[in-house]
Amino acid sequence: MKLGLFQMPLHPATRPFHETLKENAKKIIYADELGFDQAWVGEHFSATTEPIAAPMMFMASLLRQTKNIVFATGVVALPNHDPIIVAAEAAQFDHMSEGRFIFGIGPSGLSSDHEVFGNTDGKVRTEKLLESIDIITRIWGQDPPYDIQGKYWNVKITESIVPSLGIGFMPKPYQRPLPPIAMSAMSPFSGTVKTAAERGWMPISANFCPEYIVASHYKKYVEGCNAVDRVPHGKDWYVARNMVIADSEQEALDIVLNPKGSLYYYFDYLWTVMKRANYTVVMKEDPNAPDESITTEDLIKSMTIYGTPKTVTEKLVAFRERVGPFGGLLMSSPDGSGPELDRQLKTMKHLAEDVMPKLRRAALDQESLFAVSAE
Repeated sequence: MKLGLFQMPLHPATRPFHETLKENAKKIIYADELGFDQAWVGEHFSATTEPIAAPMMFMASLLRQTKNIVFATGVVALPNHDPIIVAAEAAQFDHMSEGRFIFGIGPSGLSSDHEVFGNTDGKVRTEKLLESIDIITRIWGQDPPYDIQGKYWNVKITESIVPSLGIGFMPKPYQRPLPPIAMSAMSPFSGTVKTAAERGWMPISANFCPEYIVASHYKKYVEGCNAVDRVPHGKDWYVARNMVIADSEQEALDIVLNPKGSLYYYFDYLWTVMKRANYTVVMKEDPNAPDESITTEDLIKSMTIYGTPKTVTEKLVAFRERVGPFGGLLMSSPDGSGPELDRQLKTMKHLAEDVMPKLRRAALDQESLFAVSAE
């Protein structure tokens, strides 16, 4: 089972950008030192709360400060980009990292980004996402001439080609035929998960989804694998969770429910955003519960795994038994203002050194359970 760090990132809107960049970098460097397998970084163009517009640029700055950690875009919102540029930049990053790269893609989830790029139609965003990745993989899979005609984009190099000079040739990734591709999902019974499974990509269940939605993603994952006669082992399905590990149960609970803490800010922010988008179903443990009945504390408790290292291990084992055999666990990384950073680094250390060895052993024991349930 892989262990990763997932950064949207999300910070208070008034924090200086250079400070949050340093904080996010520090966490990734520390994750590498602890033996985390992956670091995921999100992309948003128009929110000071979620400020990184160029995750590959940010991650490139950390390549020489880390040794083993694999960098992943979480995610590149393909409808907002020309696929020619994305194909070239992602191939370049794959070479810069010498294959320490997972290409995470998605349709874009921030309303102000939708507006600024003129992508407010959800159906169109989905169409653009699939057309874009098809164009990107075709560019990576061939030499010129290129003549790829799409509904939204066209790629054409048919005349300006000089093979001896390399002119007219689009760059190919370091990993052949292409880097691993991942897609994020947050909706109940998300069709995105099925699409990812059908295409052999990595589905990622968001950390702000309650348990029943994560379990529904495994059902769609199985459905997608079955559609292409692929065994649904779950090794390429990743689940993100919010986690707090402390020396005592009470200390962990106090951190989690602190109204001035980063998790409280995180869930209050997301709940406000989802209410404005009329899409609160993705965060509700009971989809039929009225929005006004739900508190920030309810959301935190239903989507955060907290406690001592022993308790968190037990909770994760039980969680995996209930939702399905995910092969990657991603720890979400909220804001680290004040004492929060040291608390999060402590959680990361406990997770890597105390929890994951036991969780990995338990996952091996669970294989027979899931094999029986699949039959």
